[in-house]
Amino acid sequence: MKRKRSKATAYVTYMAFLVALEVVLNRFCSINTMGLKIGFSFVPIVVAASLFGPVHAAVIYALADFLGAILFPIGIYHPGFTLCAATMGVVYGICLHIPEGEGRGVIRRKRVRVFPNVVAAALINNLVFGLVINTFWVSMLYDSKNYLGWFLYRLPEYAVLIPLNIILIPALLRLCRELKRTMEGKGI
Repeated sequence: MKRKRSKATAYVTYMAFLVALEVVLNRFCSINTMGLKIGFSFVPIVVAASLFGPVHAAVIYALADFLGAILFPIGIYHPGFTLCAATMGVVYGICLHIPEGEGRGVIRRKRVRVFPNVVAAALINNLVFGLVINTFWVSMLYDSKNYLGWFLYRLPEYAVLIPLNIILIPALLRLCRELKRTMEGKGI
């Protein structure tokens, strides 16, 4: 019983650390202007997705988005951004998590490949959720009838973020493999 409690405490600690790291990277270490944000806030979510899977990554990203918006607001809070964050966590988890055991998980695989796994995660999250849907939320939030204008304004952001994701995620996955071995060695 004590070992299960210790394992649960370790998971909660890791997840809380990833939430805090995402908030710091998103709110303080990103280039933020009205409707435009370039930074490394995807890093903790990729780590969460790789280590813990889609559900945990979704919870971590949604919680980090909500806490960051409430504690350190950049603009008005809109729940659409939190919903997109949770969905992006799910996409990262589906594409980047290797389930343990035979026959478990959404996609059965033994390793994560740059193509299609990393490229798919980067393109789906950045183009569909970041550029298309979040741009819709931004245009709605600022009561703008000009979605196309916001879309074109935010396009350079994603021209930077997609290659950044594709370059950094494989390195992060290597670090996650080492972290997972360390966690397993400690019985976590």
